[in-house]
Amino acid sequence: MPEHKNVLGTPLEICSVEPMTGFTREGSCKVTNDDIGVHGVCIQVTEEFLEFSKNKGNDLSTPMPMSGFLGLQPGDRWCLCASRWKEALEHDAAPRVNLLATHEVALLFVSLEELLAHSLDNGLA
Repeated sequence: MPEHKNVLGTPLEICSVEPMTGFTREGSCKVTNDDIGVHGVCIQVTEEFLEFSKNKGNDLSTPMPMSGFLGLQPGDRWCLCASRWKEALEHDAAPRVNLLATHEVALLFVSLEELLAHSLDNGLA
C-alpha cells in the first residue's frame, strides 16, 4: 500500500477525529481513486467559510443526524474538496490550512504558495 504524502512531501498526518473527517472517514485527508471530489485539503473551519459554503449550496453547519453528521463549528478541522478551497480563495473566504494534513494531490488545484499563505503555521520549520 503506497504511503500518502502531504503537500510538503512528508507522511500525511491526521486532520481530525472529532469531528471524524476525510472521504474514508478515518480522520485523514487521504485521496483515493473513488474520491472524485478530491477531499484533500485539511482546513480549520471559520464562520466566514461556513457562510460562503452555504451560499454555494453546501451547508456544512446544519446537523444532519440521519447521516451521522453533527454539523461543523468554527475551529473544527475538516477535509475539504480542493476545488472548493480554490473557489473560496478566489472569493476571499479561504480558511486556514494544516499543511501537514493536506494531501499532495491538492497541488493539482492550488499552488504551494497559495497554501503557504493560508497555513496554520505548521510544517515550515
